[in-house]
Parts: sequence; C-alpha cells; structure tokens
Amino acid sequence: MLTVLRVHLPSEIPVVGCEITPYVLLRQPDGSISNDDVPESTPLNGYCMRYRWYRNLGDQKLAICSVHPTEPATLQCLVCLKEKVPITKSYHCSPRCFSDAWQHHRALHEQAKKTQTQNGAEEEEVFGRLNSSGSGNFASGLSGVTSNSGPLSVYPTTVVDKNGEAWSEVGLSRTYTPTAEDINHVLKFECIVIEAETRSNIGNVNTVSTSRVIPAPSPTPRRMIPVNGDLLGQLDLDGRTSSGTFSVLSYNILSDVCATNEAYSYCPTWALSWPYRRQNLLREIIGYHADIICLQEVQNDHFEEFFAPELDKHGYQALYKKKTSEVCFQIEYFQKKFHVLSFVAFLILPLIQVYSGNPDTVDGCATFFRRDRFSHVKKYEVEFNKAAQSLTDVAIQAGQKKVALSRLIKDNIALIVVLEAKFSNYGTDNPGKRQLICVANTHVNVHHEHKDVKLWQVHTLLKGLEKIAVSADIPMLVCGDFNSVPGSAPHALLANGKLEHLHPDLAVDPLGILHPTHKITHQLPLVSAYSSFARMAGVSLGSDQQRRRVDATTHEPLFTNCTRDFVGTVDYIFYTADSLSVESLLELLDEENLRKNTAIPSPEWSSDHIALLAEFRCKPRIRR
Repeated sequence: MLTVLRVHLPSEIPVVGCEITPYVLLRQPDGSISNDDVPESTPLNGYCMRYRWYRNLGDQKLAICSVHPTEPATLQCLVCLKEKVPITKSYHCSPRCFSDAWQHHRALHEQAKKTQTQNGAEEEEVFGRLNSSGSGNFASGLSGVTSNSGPLSVYPTTVVDKNGEAWSEVGLSRTYTPTAEDINHVLKFECIVIEAETRSNIGNVNTVSTSRVIPAPSPTPRRMIPVNGDLLGQLDLDGRTSSGTFSVLSYNILSDVCATNEAYSYCPTWALSWPYRRQNLLREIIGYHADIICLQEVQNDHFEEFFAPELDKHGYQALYKKKTSEVCFQIEYFQKKFHVLSFVAFLILPLIQVYSGNPDTVDGCATFFRRDRFSHVKKYEVEFNKAAQSLTDVAIQAGQKKVALSRLIKDNIALIVVLEAKFSNYGTDNPGKRQLICVANTHVNVHHEHKDVKLWQVHTLLKGLEKIAVSADIPMLVCGDFNSVPGSAPHALLANGKLEHLHPDLAVDPLGILHPTHKITHQLPLVSAYSSFARMAGVSLGSDQQRRRVDATTHEPLFTNCTRDFVGTVDYIFYTADSLSVESLLELLDEENLRKNTAIPSPEWSSDHIALLAEFRCKPRIRR
C-alpha cells in the first residue's frame, strides 16, 4: 500500500496569488519512492491520497505593511480609505516607508478616482479569486455541489483540533492558492492515505502548517516618458499606444534554474520560488501592454506550460527558440566529421559533465506579439553552435578544431521574427504597401573572459540581419541581453557599425577569428533606443531625472542588471534610425531606491534585470 514518508512546504511564507504545492514523498506499493501524486480520481493498487487545506480562524487580524509585507503596519493612509483604494494597500510600517512610496501612493489615489467601480479588478485578473488549483472559500453544508477544485466536502467546513483551535476548510486538492481572505492567517495542509473502495483512512494524518499569509508586494509603477516633446504622452501605462505607433518590451526574466539561494542569498526564499516569481513577472509584463514582447531566459517548460497559454489569454501569439545542447551538438558534429564511433565514445564522458540537466529546463528566447496589431510572416532561428561549426570548418586548422569548438560552442541562440502590421497611420508615402517589422531577440554568451566569443556572436547575428535587410525594405529592432557593457566591443559594433583598430577587447583573440578587424562591420543604421534620454532637453516633466540615470559618455542607462555583485547595463533595444523614431521610453529605475534593501531580485522585482520598453513610429520611406 501507499505510505507517506515526508511532507514539507516549498516556501516558509505563503503569498496571495502564488500557488503552494507541498512536497509529499510516498513509498508506493512496489516499494519505490516517489513524489508523484496519487489522487482520489486515479488510485494505485486500491489506494490513493486525500488532501485538505484549512485556514486558522483564531488568528488575530493584524494589519501588515503593503510595501514590506513581512512587517506589521504602524500607520494607514486615510486618503486611500476616502478614495476606496483596496485597504491592504493603505498600510505602511513606518513614516519613511510611506514617504518612499508616496509616488506610488499618489498614482493609486489618481487611479482610484477614475475607476472606483473597478477597484481591485486588475489584481484579480492576474491572480483570480478562484482558480484551477482549488483555492477559494466554499459554501458550508453542501454535498454533491462542484467547484473548480472538485466535489465539495461532506465534512463540516469548520473543524476544531485537539488544541481547541478552529479551522475553516478552504481547499480539497494538493495545490492551494492563497486569496486575499487568507492574509494574516495561518494555513494548514493535511494528507492521508485512504483505501479507494471503502474511502477509509489508512495510517495517521500528516500535517504541516504555514506561517501567516502575506499580500503580494506592489512595485512602484514605471511611467512612459516621451522623448519627442509631446507632453501628452507622459502618462501612466494605460494599455494602448496611439494608432500609428507600436511598443516593444525586452526583458531577461531570470530562469528558475538560475534563481538559487546561493546566487541570490539576499532575496527571501519565498520571493525566489517560481510559483511566486511567475505570477509577479506575469503581472508586470501584462501591465506594460507592449505590442511586441521579447523575453530571455525563458525555460522550455515555463514557456509551454505558463507564458504561452497565459499571454494567449491577453491576445498574444507566441514564438520560441530554445538554446541548443552542447552535448548533443558536439557528439553529432564529430560523428558526422570523423565517422569514428570509438572517437565519439571518447568524447562522451567529458561532455556529459558539461550538460546533464533536464532538457525541459533549458532556457531560450520567447517573442510574443499582439494578434490584433500584427500577423506573423516569417521566423528565422540563429544557432551560434552551427555557425561555430561552419567557421571552424573553413577558418581553423585541423589540429585546432576541437579547441576552437570548445571555445565557440556556448549554446546561445537568436530568434528573428518578421511581422506585418495590421494598423495604418505610419506616416508612410505609400499607405497601401505592406508594413513589415523585423524583430531580433537574443541572449549572448555570459562568460566575461570570452570577449572574442561575445563579439563573434553579435557580428554573426548582424550579418544575418543584413541579409534580411537586403531582401526587403524593412525596419529592424535588435533586442536582448547582450552580456556586454556600454563601450565594450559588442556594444560598439552595434552602435557604430565598426570597431576602433585598438579597441582593448580585440586583444582577446586566441583563435584569430577577429582579424582582420576592418571586416568586423555592418551597414545597419542602428541606434540604442535608451540613448534618446541623453539627447532630449527638457521635453517632458521627467526628462531631467531620466538624464541623471543615463551615463554621460555612453548615453546608455546606468544599469539594467542590479545584483549585490554587479551593477551595470547589459540589456539593449537597438533600432534602425533611418526607418524608425523613438516616441517614448519606460522610465529608468533609481539605483539607490532599487537597492535600499539589497538588490534584485526582490519581493517587488522578480528578476535581476529590469525591463526595457520603447514606443516607436515608422518614418516615411525614402526612395533609393
């Protein structure tokens, strides 16, 4: 029969809207040990598991801070009560907390005045009061009535334990998602083995309790700042760009396999958990209302099971390219090249040490676009591993090929998508002609010491984009995490189309692939979107503040990646300046405010990168 060996929770603090799936270790009838579920609907050898979730009714209802949800509240904003802002957002733990959050608070007040009848609708849209995981409150005394979590229990909805504490039954499945009604209450999970036919209990009830449920933290909203002198454009994100413009978001969301406690020890464990981060990231991404979304570090399983279906609900079509596998690629390459099985076998052992993870957790680049604004025309996939094979075949001596491949093969990829606009008013000289947009989304090699590999990957991508540009008169966007700071060789190549002969990065070239340097060029008129902040002069109320957050020399943001160990810019949105103009940009975050607790990721921001968002307009075509 089934035996429960261990039960524990994945996080010490439950958060509203973030599902909890306890770890239940079972010894199965055949003696094997597994974490697989055995629900009542599909018993195993006549046995199955019964689950219950309870909320403690005896907890004292304490107010907690809306900004720092692990701290008790000491003051409340009365204007929030007057304007009917959700009450949980009105509490603060200190006067300093309230002062720091005032910009956000004022935005809440203004929004509440406009949409009093829709208070809380946005949060409920993302999290929901009830969802398929079986969260929510159920009516008492009902039997044979179904909810989204299955049949309602025939047991009383309120039970009293041996210590005299009252508990209200709130869930019947293994997974539960806390709701706003759970805030400040302790939850209890129970599981027990039952006999499927008689429904009788087998053995003891296994119980584990949570700490008090906290609300999801609310990050300070970021505004769109116009860079073309149109003060009317300086509004909070309201969901739509003007008819003749389109917006593009680029965001490295930090893959779950990289979000470890060791790497980000300053972030609370519960805020690093994927169930929490995915909802926080989704809420943030949806809130930007971008027409095109370019995400990096999206795991294959998270794309298929979460981002693609969730963003589909909001009108987005999804395209994805997973990173390649170094093990499979190198074995395949040497099989093809040498046709010697013994040689391949010799390679396998060291390569397995390089890659032995779950292929579903390999990350990649995901591009989404709004179906009502664009249609998909063509997709190109760039695998730098294959480009490395081609380069090695033609440019590397036979005795150095293995060394060259070992250095060049890093599994990085790029996803290039050609879209056709469904909207007009671009200001073109031929409105009847198809308006195409080419969007490249990439994540370049991370290794700091491999400067030659970074530059080679960027140059390879740009040469591919040049071929597309030759075949079609098409505006281009190049987005992503380039793992290259402003002034580095990859950034200089993107921004200037060439490199200075004495650029220090060119000194790192053990394979000789960067010479002659005069061939490392491209003809695309690329400009960094966020350099527009450095060029504008008092065109909007936030322009001076934004200029202070841009480097005076490189004209790039002071940072897009902010951890305890590194603060700098590695993410960019480049555009072809002869065909596109920047209308507005998502405001940059202030480093001191962002790092006042530690760094990111944090409970408020769920990646170690910040999102970049730019609004563009197509320029009239110039006939050549």
